This record gives sequence, structure tokens and C-alpha cells, in this order.
Amino acid sequence: MNNNTFKEQLNNRTKKGILIASLSLVSNLVLAIFKYWIGIQLASIAILAETWHTLSDSLTSFMVIIGFRMGAKPPDKQHPFGHGQTETISSLIIAIILSLVAFNFFVKSINRLLQQQSVQYNKTALFIFIISLIVKEVMAQISIKTGKKIDSDSLIADGWHHRSDALASLIVIIGIVLNPYFWWADGFMGMIVSLIIAKIAFDILKDTTSILIGEKPEELFLEKLENIIRKDAPYNVQLHHIHLHRYGNHRELTFHIVLPGEMKLKQAHKIATQLEEKINSEMSVETTIHIESSDDKPVNKKVI
Repeated sequence: MNNNTFKEQLNNRTKKGILIASLSLVSNLVLAIFKYWIGIQLASIAILAETWHTLSDSLTSFMVIIGFRMGAKPPDKQHPFGHGQTETISSLIIAIILSLVAFNFFVKSINRLLQQQSVQYNKTALFIFIISLIVKEVMAQISIKTGKKIDSDSLIADGWHHRSDALASLIVIIGIVLNPYFWWADGFMGMIVSLIIAKIAFDILKDTTSILIGEKPEELFLEKLENIIRKDAPYNVQLHHIHLHRYGNHRELTFHIVLPGEMKLKQAHKIATQLEEKINSEMSVETTIHIESSDDKPVNKKVI
């Protein structure tokens, strides 16, 4: 893959990510305005909690946009691996924001139950949350599908945030229907919404910290790598010591191969370079191969 092709793919990835995140931002703001309006009118803790959940969706979508814009910046002297890791950092910020929102409204919901406060809902509230449920689930599917397609952790995280909001809207709908029969419906639904937000925050936090700490390559990645080596290496190179480092959309791969000890340096370097270029082209990952020597005699074709 030449440099121009890589830049073109990066630009297309950035444009898709920003487009989806922008749609999310606008839809979240519109929904949040309507939810806040009806929540204030009814003084409903569950609706207000869900309003802040939706507002946090807007903020996370904004963070995703920033992450894509920063991630698209080319490498420089201070950041030789590019700026793609800003996407992972933005996902981490999303998780922290969600944790704070969940804790705040869980406490408020408990206070409402202790004070035995009830709320009288209306058909307008029911209509708003049915629309919210539909819109948020559609945005969840679009964000998650696009995130997987362009390999974006922050966009996938934003999609799961949409899905949590859709689920929370469903909980509120159930609360609205049951409210005439149970005075505690609003406070209880507020607690449930808070726990849903907390669970999503935990999952995003777990995934992003795992990426920052470093993960072993997935089995599918290793299988594809071994297939390339098996097909293109002329010797039994004994692939081992594989390390994969992720920087957002940019990935750095290093591994060791063993070549016959009597092989000339020029020939060994040529083999390593050809493998690096092949892996870069087929897997879109920057590859560096370390060569080890062996006293084994060369064979016509390697066997893994």
C-alpha cells in the first residue's frame, strides 16, 4: 500500500466517522431539549436522569468528532505513531462522564423514594420517549456497524451509548405506563436508568483501559499473518515473539523470524523487507521484522 492510498483510506475513514458522530450530536441535542422540557414540567427524576443521559450522548458524540479530527493528523516529531490514540482517550472520557451521571441520578432517585414523591405523567411524555427509543436504536445500529467497518473504538463506544439510551427510554416508557398504579415508579425507574448508565460506563472503561495497557493480537489477525508468511516466505522462518501495538487506526506490528545462519545479510534483509511490504499491503499494519540466525540449512520452501 503506497502512502497516497493510505492517506486516502484515512481521509475516508475520518469523513465517515465525523459524519456519523455529527448525526448523533444533532439528534441527541434535539431529543435532550424535548426530554428536558417535559421533565421540568412533570418534575420527573427518571425523565431528567434520561435527559442528562441524552445530553451526555451529545458530549460523547462531540468527543468522537474531536477524536477523529485529532486522529487524522499526520505523525510528527513528538508523535511518531500519529495521533490515533486520541480516539481511545475520548472513549475513556466518555466512560468517566457516564460514571458521574449514573452516580448523581442514582442518589437523586434514592432520595425521591425516601421522600415518597410521585409523578403524574402525560401522553406527551409517552410520545417523546417512544420517538427517542426508535431514534436512539437506529443511531446505535448505524454507529456500531460503521465503527466496526472502519475499526473505530470511540464510534463503537458511542453506538453502545446510544443503545443504553434506547434501553433507558424503554425503561421510562414502562414507568410511565405503570405510574398510575405505583407511586414509587418514577424513583425506581430513575435507579434503573442510573444502573444502565453505570453498566455501559464500566464496559467502555474496561475495553479502553485494556487497549491502553496492551492486548494480545486476536486469533483472526494471527491466522491471517501466518497465512501470509506461509505463502510468501521462502524458508521455514519460525515466526514467533509477535507484538501488536494499536494507536487508534494506526497499528505497529513486530515479530521475529529465524533464517539460516549461513545466509548473507543482503538476502536476509531482502526476505524481511518483502514480508514487511506484503503484510503492510494486505493487513494495513506497519511491520518491523527482527531476524535471528539458525544453523539450519536452507530449504526450498518453509513449513509452519
